[in-house]
Amino acid sequence: MRVMAQVAMVMNLDKCIGCHTCSVTCKQTWTNRRGMEYVWFNNVETRPGQGYPRRWQDQDTWRGGWRLNRRGALTLRAGSRLARMANIFANPVLPGIKDYYEPWTYDYRNLVNAPLGDDFPVAAPRSLLTGKPMEIGWSANWDDDLGGSVEHRDADPLIGGPGERARQIAEKVRFTFEETFMFYLPRICEHCLNPSCVASCPSGAIYKRAEDGIVLVDQDGCRGWRQCVTGCPYKKVYFNHRTGKAEKCTFCYPRIEVGLPTVCSETCVGRLRYLGVMLYDADRVTAAAETPDEQGLYAAQLGVFLDPGDPGVRAAAERDGVPLDWIDAARRSPVHALVSRYRVALPLHPEYRTMPMVWYIPPLSPVVEALTESGFDGEDAGHLFGAIDALRIPVEYLAGLFTAGDPVPVRASLDKLAAMRSHMRAVTLGEAVSGADSDAADAVGMSGREIEEMYRLLAIAKYEERYVIPTAAMGDARSLEESVLPPGCSLDGDGGPGMGGDAPGKGPFGEDSGRRRLPMVSLETFHVLRRRQTGDDEAAAGTSTGRAAPGEGEAER
Repeated sequence: MRVMAQVAMVMNLDKCIGCHTCSVTCKQTWTNRRGMEYVWFNNVETRPGQGYPRRWQDQDTWRGGWRLNRRGALTLRAGSRLARMANIFANPVLPGIKDYYEPWTYDYRNLVNAPLGDDFPVAAPRSLLTGKPMEIGWSANWDDDLGGSVEHRDADPLIGGPGERARQIAEKVRFTFEETFMFYLPRICEHCLNPSCVASCPSGAIYKRAEDGIVLVDQDGCRGWRQCVTGCPYKKVYFNHRTGKAEKCTFCYPRIEVGLPTVCSETCVGRLRYLGVMLYDADRVTAAAETPDEQGLYAAQLGVFLDPGDPGVRAAAERDGVPLDWIDAARRSPVHALVSRYRVALPLHPEYRTMPMVWYIPPLSPVVEALTESGFDGEDAGHLFGAIDALRIPVEYLAGLFTAGDPVPVRASLDKLAAMRSHMRAVTLGEAVSGADSDAADAVGMSGREIEEMYRLLAIAKYEERYVIPTAAMGDARSLEESVLPPGCSLDGDGGPGMGGDAPGKGPFGEDSGRRRLPMVSLETFHVLRRRQTGDDEAAAGTSTGRAAPGEGEAER
C-alpha cells in the first residue's frame, strides 16, 4: 500500500440554480484574455443537452479516455503510441470552434456614434476571433433555452447515442410538456487519479502533482501538439490559439496552497461545493481502472479510497510522507464523508476509466410536491421511497451520467436524500427525538445521528465545514514574508495563464488591469483577513498569533 493524498471536490446538484456565477468568476480570474475567448474552465450545462463542447460525451467521435485492449490492459481510446505519433502534426480528432462556440462581443460604439435618425441604433454582434459581424447560433450553455425540447432530444448522447444503454434511457425519458425536466451540471477538470490527458501528451508537459493531486500544464514544456485535448474525455483541456499552448483548470492551486477554496467554490451562490482531502492507495489505481465491467468501476474506485480514521492507514500515510495536518484534514474532510461514509456522491462517467475526483450528489427532483398534488403525504418515508422510481428526472438518465448505467447506486443515493428529508421533518415537528433512530433512517441502513450529521453537512454547514483545505507550508508560515517571495509569478508570460509578464501596459490581472504591481501580503495577514470574512464573531475572528491581529484590534478599538 502506497498512501497518497488529493484535494477533491463534491457538488450537490440539488442546490445548483444555474446562475453561472462560478463560470463568470472563473473566467475573470483565469481566461479573460486573448487566445482564450472561447474557453470556460468552469461551465454550467443544462441536462438533457449537448453540453460544452457539443456532444463531448460521445467518445465514439472524440475518442477520449481509456479502454481495455484484448489482454484486459488499459490503452488510450485515441490509439496506440505509434498511431498518435503518425497524426502528431495534424490531429484529426479535435473539436472545432463551432463545437465550442464562436465568441463574440457587441459593437457598442454604434450606439454612441450612430447618426441621428428615426430608427434606434443597435449593437450588432461581432466575432472576437475575426472582428467581423456574425450571427449568434450557439454558446457555452445554449441548451439552457432548449432543455427538454423534442426537436433536440437526440442531440444528447445519453439519449440519442448508439447502443443498448442509450435506447433504454430514451425509453424512460419523456419530452412531452407535462413530463419534461431539466437540471444543471457544473463541470470543471476532474483532476483524475488516472488522467488520460497526462498519458496522451508527447512532450510530457501535463503532470499530476504528487503533493495534492492537481493536474497542471507546464507552459514551458508544452509544444502545442493538442493530443491532450483528444485524450481528455471530459474535454477540459483547451488550446490557446495565441500562445500555441494547452491550458486547463488549475484547481486554483495558488489559493489551495494557502488554505483557500477555489474561486468557483468561494463565489458559489448555492453553496453546493465541498472541498477536502482524500487519502487513496496509489498501488490500486491501475487495477481499479482495469475492472472489466464498466458498472463495477464505481465500486472499484471506492475501494481505492482509504479511511483516514483507521490507525493503520494513518501510520502508513505518515510513513509515505503525507504531512500530519493533511492526515487530520482527511479525517475531517466533507468529501470523504459524502463519498465514502454516506455514499451519496457519485463520479461523472466512471466508464471513461480515468478515476475522476470531482463527484456529484444527484438531484432529487420535486418528488414531494408531486406526491402532495396526488393526494399523498409528500414527506412520508414510504411514499417518498416508492415515488423515486417515478421521478420526473429518470433514475436511468442519472445512472447514465454517474454510474455507467447502473441504477442501484443512484437509487441508493436518492433513497438516503429522501430519508433525510423525512427524518428531519419528523424531528422538526416533534414526531421523533433528535439523534434517535427512525423508520426512515432504518430503511436506508443509517442511524438517526448519521442522518442528522449528513443533513448538517448538506444543508447548514458553515464555511470551515464545507472547505477543509490544509495549507502547503503551515509549519513554515511565519517565515513566509514579503521579502522572500519571488518578484514575479511562475505563470506569467505573454498570453499565459498568469496574465502578467513584462509587456508594456500589462498589469497583474491581464492586458487591461490597472496597477503594474499589487502590494504583497504575508500569509499570516492573508489568513487573518480570511478568518474575519468567514467568522461568525468578528472579535474572535480577528484574534491571532500572527502580526496582523494586534493592528486589527487597535483599529477596532
